Amino acid sequence: MEHLNTGKLQRNYMVESLSPDMGYFFKSSNVLFKIKTDYQDLEVHDVDNYGRILRLDGVFQTSERDEFLYHEPLAHVPGITMDGPESALVIGGGDGGAIEEILKYPTAKRVVMVELDQGVVDASIKYIPSISNGAFDSPYVDLKIEDGIKYIKDTKEKFDHVLLDLTDPFGPSVALYTREFYSSVNNILSERGALTLHIESPITRPEVFATLYWTLKSVFKVVRPMLNYVPMYGTLWGYAMASQKYDPMDLTPEKIKERIEKFNLKDLKYYTPETHRSLLTLPPYIQSLINKERKPFTENNLPQIGREHIPNLHIATDE
Repeated sequence: MEHLNTGKLQRNYMVESLSPDMGYFFKSSNVLFKIKTDYQDLEVHDVDNYGRILRLDGVFQTSERDEFLYHEPLAHVPGITMDGPESALVIGGGDGGAIEEILKYPTAKRVVMVELDQGVVDASIKYIPSISNGAFDSPYVDLKIEDGIKYIKDTKEKFDHVLLDLTDPFGPSVALYTREFYSSVNNILSERGALTLHIESPITRPEVFATLYWTLKSVFKVVRPMLNYVPMYGTLWGYAMASQKYDPMDLTPEKIKERIEKFNLKDLKYYTPETHRSLLTLPPYIQSLINKERKPFTENNLPQIGREHIPNLHIATDE
């Protein structure tokens, strides 16, 4: 690793910044696919120790070998808490990892997935099929290529679980991080409904993390942040479960174990009765971060994450 001590990155290092002051990189061993879709730049790379990875507009999205660290908390904390969803709506999630986890529940008979970019779905099915594991072929999945905001405002359906699997809150996704949008989501949740989503990192974007928490609290009675480390995102990552009815902290480890066995949930690499609780247990420094009330993000007060502070769209060279 001598080249890392020179202050220069050699050829094929993909760099992403997490803030104006810090970032991380992965080395591409092979570029499998690269295209500009109707909405964004899309790349699929081989990376040693992580398998195939997906990047959108220079931002790392998922990898074959650590996707479970992201998808399992979003799917199973609410799934187990509500004792099995019968219907679910995924907004985004074009790699198919979220629907694959939800379909592990035999109760899930209708899973609607609304993805804006057909190109993400096509590339994921062709180049990273292990993430969706055939989920797109399920008769219970209804894939819709359209705008998620419009779908949620127009649909007459109610869903037990809404999972927002979105890109970061800048550009096309920014309007999906507002009180107005969360209110629209609340309107389509069933009486037993729950919302899960990522809420950025308390380490690299602490104010965004805390403000998203308070934005959710302006709509939902119960909001529980969750935390785990995702290597593909380069930092401790934040999620939340929000509901008018359910608190995931109410479940005992014995009840979680009972439900995992009842649903015969297999191939879980992260989620257990113990990690259910650890995901939801906030250390004091993060609890203190969210204790101070913030003004919610709204259509007139959008998250201010400058695009220039997110990705470096190039691959570093040694030139």
